[in-house]
Amino acid sequence: MKRSTLNITLAIGFLAVATGILVARANPATSYESSIYTGTPTITWLGFGLALAVAVSTALVCRGREQAFGIALGGTTVTSIVSLPILRNYRFSGMGDALTHLGWTRDIVNGEMAPHELFYPAVHTLASVLHYVGGVPIERGLLFSMVVLFVPFLVFVPLIVREIGGSGMAIGVAAIVSWMVLPINNVATHMGVHTNSNALFLVPVVLFAFVAYLRRRATIERLPFGLSPFSLLIFLTGIGLLLVHPQHMIGVLVLVGSIAGVQFLARRRFDDHPMLDHPTMYAHTAVLGIIFSLWAVSNDRFRNAVTGTIEGLFEEDVGGGAEVEQRDSSLEAIGGSIAELFVTMFLELAIVSLVVGFFVLLVWLGRSKLDPETKSFVNYLALALVPLSGLFLVYFLGTPTMAFRQIGFIAVILTVLAGVALAQAIGALSNVITQPGGTAVGALLLSACLVLGLLTVFSSPIIYNPGQHVTDEKFSGYETALDDADSETAIAGMGYDPYRYDHGINGLGGEETLSGGTADSGMVNSDEFEAGNYSGAYDGADYNFLVSEYEVTREIEVYQELYHSEDALADLETDPSADKLISNDEFRMYAVEGEADEEA
Repeated sequence: MKRSTLNITLAIGFLAVATGILVARANPATSYESSIYTGTPTITWLGFGLALAVAVSTALVCRGREQAFGIALGGTTVTSIVSLPILRNYRFSGMGDALTHLGWTRDIVNGEMAPHELFYPAVHTLASVLHYVGGVPIERGLLFSMVVLFVPFLVFVPLIVREIGGSGMAIGVAAIVSWMVLPINNVATHMGVHTNSNALFLVPVVLFAFVAYLRRRATIERLPFGLSPFSLLIFLTGIGLLLVHPQHMIGVLVLVGSIAGVQFLARRRFDDHPMLDHPTMYAHTAVLGIIFSLWAVSNDRFRNAVTGTIEGLFEEDVGGGAEVEQRDSSLEAIGGSIAELFVTMFLELAIVSLVVGFFVLLVWLGRSKLDPETKSFVNYLALALVPLSGLFLVYFLGTPTMAFRQIGFIAVILTVLAGVALAQAIGALSNVITQPGGTAVGALLLSACLVLGLLTVFSSPIIYNPGQHVTDEKFSGYETALDDADSETAIAGMGYDPYRYDHGINGLGGEETLSGGTADSGMVNSDEFEAGNYSGAYDGADYNFLVSEYEVTREIEVYQELYHSEDALADLETDPSADKLISNDEFRMYAVEGEADEEA
């Protein structure tokens, strides 16, 4: 392709993504959106699609500056997709941990808590800085923090592949695979204000520091005490990851410990091998382990998490098998299945895993064309997957949520390896047909996986999980309910415990407890509620029943009235035990008398 034609093509791609951004910004969400995909204008998706088509093509075909422009175009487009809650002017996004993080950030901004009092304060501190410096609301500051922490993932994955000696094709493929955002699985990792998920996007930064230290072994100026700049980079990035979320620091320790173990075995077995020229990682493993131990062991939350995992290993109906069985029965009741959900959520990760697994097998059998240096780095990462998978198994048997978070960490490593593996596969295919033909087939496969990956970046009804868009009306409704209602009366939700809103609105004071905006919270008993026994739906006590458009969409449209029905909600309007106290387009609150009051 001529340079002038290529420049025009790239210009069209950047114009397309700019148009998509402007159209999304000009069409903000005016009400609750169960799917950000259907809520976003079609023109925006057409612009993003065209930009990604140009980006995929140039990342695979071009080299040098033109390839860098293509990678930048793809990264900008994917970042724009991740930024859609901001572009569409969402008040906030997230109804679980995100609201608790909002409460902690509010506490920091209001001076009720210092950042260092949190176990992992990085996201909250960053949002506070954006709030003060940028003058944005706290909710928006957290959404910006999510995007800021996401960008390093797109930047450093291709940089790692370039550093380990990958070809130009491998760098382009690695960039495209990073655009699939494989670490997000919407089971335990989410695209939102979720510190565990946000930390995953910093793992490539730490991994790049490892690779730079191992790769750049030329004599360079030393820092005081003989410390290498690359060693300092490892420690600083490790501490940064620890401050975002400590769980993935465990994965990093397993990774660097595995590299150190491989180096030890290589020095005992080989007299001449590229690994022998690499500086050892023994000291780094020890220092990072000490840093993590000092930070984590003294914290109650960490100790409770470890205790919960150990107890889960010895209890029935706690592990991942019980979780999957429960989900499968629920999905079957509404016409879905685990197999269908797996294809929707994990197909692209499964394809990438199979390709990487087959490639690693060829490397170990000596059937690859990699140079010895690149092969060494592939072996480091591939062998590290063995203990990382063992850690996943421990989590799976003990605490399923942690297991799916561990899958997110493993997906980061697979993303890096996929750059080298898929590039080798495209090269082999090109030898069978033609180079343009092999590249075209690779582009089609990668594009299909890219669509699947981006289709599940956010939760939506397609994965039986409606979007967690928090509107102004919903926020206002909960704020009024918590501020004006009787604080001695419990608040109850429909399939959702509304205590998280108490966190987000009133803060936590550093503790994961109710702030005082209400005495108690929980969920109504679905069987009693559906039977019309509203007075007995909360253990016979008085309660304020809170329901938003999110719950209605989830229970009625997505779950197809599996637990709660539209008729039960309609009958509540006329039931003598219930009085509607608050109502707007997104939120309603009813004061419901308990059975004891009715009998009196």
